Amino acid sequence: MGEEDDQQSPLLKSISSAGASQEPPKRTGTQWTALAHLIAAVIGAGVLSLAWSVAQLGWILGPVCMICFAGIAVVSTFLLCDCYRYPDPEYGTTRNRSFMEAVKLYLGEKQQRICGVFAQEVLYGTGIAYTITAAASVRAILRSNCYHRGGYNAPSQYGDSFHMLLFGVVEILLSQIPDFHSIGWLSVIAAAMSFSYAFIGSGLSFLKVIENGTVKGTITGVPARSNLEKLWLAFEALADVAFACPFTIIVLEIQDTLKSPPPENQTMKAASLKGIVITTFFYLCCGCFGYAAFGDSTPGNLLTGFESFEPYWLVDLANACIVLHLVGAYQIFSQPVFATAERWFAFRFPDSGFLNNYISFKIPLFRTFQLNPFRVVFRTTYVVSTTALAMSFPYFNSVLGVLGALNFWPLAAYFPVEMYLKQKKIRAWSREWICYRTYSCLCLLVTLVGLIGSLEELVGARLDEKIM
Repeated sequence: MGEEDDQQSPLLKSISSAGASQEPPKRTGTQWTALAHLIAAVIGAGVLSLAWSVAQLGWILGPVCMICFAGIAVVSTFLLCDCYRYPDPEYGTTRNRSFMEAVKLYLGEKQQRICGVFAQEVLYGTGIAYTITAAASVRAILRSNCYHRGGYNAPSQYGDSFHMLLFGVVEILLSQIPDFHSIGWLSVIAAAMSFSYAFIGSGLSFLKVIENGTVKGTITGVPARSNLEKLWLAFEALADVAFACPFTIIVLEIQDTLKSPPPENQTMKAASLKGIVITTFFYLCCGCFGYAAFGDSTPGNLLTGFESFEPYWLVDLANACIVLHLVGAYQIFSQPVFATAERWFAFRFPDSGFLNNYISFKIPLFRTFQLNPFRVVFRTTYVVSTTALAMSFPYFNSVLGVLGALNFWPLAAYFPVEMYLKQKKIRAWSREWICYRTYSCLCLLVTLVGLIGSLEELVGARLDEKIM
């Protein structure tokens, strides 16, 4: 199916007819650009918490959980890929350019509004998590340099607030990039950084295992003060793994960048399978080597455990790669929020000059830039709000756990399954129908236990801070 046969969704038709949007950019994406987007999005803040998660779950349950979550990511992604075109997954004339458009088409406006709460929350929450992680990585660089200059007993107290503000300033500038189609170069850089720090983190952990002369850890994981506390930590670990694996919320946005032919669902499935295999390999390396290296003292953020490790410049390089990656990954998860908000406002206020006018200006040695006043104000406010919340709740593992648990079932299971059942017109109580509904129920159970554990830890950390 060629580009000329594509039809726009009703919402985009309304926007276009009101003159509130320009022609959609030509789709030139390939399997490799899609793979870059996926790796940049998936190998993010979550990978740094996996060693801690394995430490809570133990040597058997930890790796098994990561493999199971990778399988869930494959199933969910493949279901969504077939929902991109309607009514036929390969040659349908209606394209769903986002997760939200697909939910509206298949399940109706009421379900779309419910989905919107989860979709925007996970994208917004990821921005908060990435701000926290970037600041922690900058702090780790400063502490590593301090240890190198003054010895391991040198005072090295560094706060995160300033670094969060600095990260926010950079994101305010990058958030003026118009749309998802314009950040391919940023995704390639972010993906390269992902590979770099995941490889360095795994390598450093492996070297530490050799230095220790033994593989640390046990089958049951880190001991706790009580069985109840152990249960909470195990639940939180599950939620952290859930945060690290699924990326369904941006699958259709990435798929909408792909050129056709071949059919987009075929290209996207191939890219997704490659991406999940690659990321799972790095997840297992980081999680298992990290636990083997640190045992019961495994840190929440793997690389912070190497602050006093030599060669210190390699640790600094890994943390610098994290910061550079998160600069790009923040935009990958924020652009869908920007696009949704801007389409909605343009639809509601088609004659507003504030929304639709552009201001051109020329920077010496660079091309002419066009800025939209509404885009500048809205996107700046968005970045400021994520930065402010990150400064208020700088608890790495608990924040990741809450985000992962809240969104795992609705976005990775419920909506993909329900849309696929509608797409394929699968008869109720058939064997296939029962299998998909069972899969959805199991994912719901993971969400419930993960949310309970993460909220308990987050509230407990906040109370302990106030008491201190």
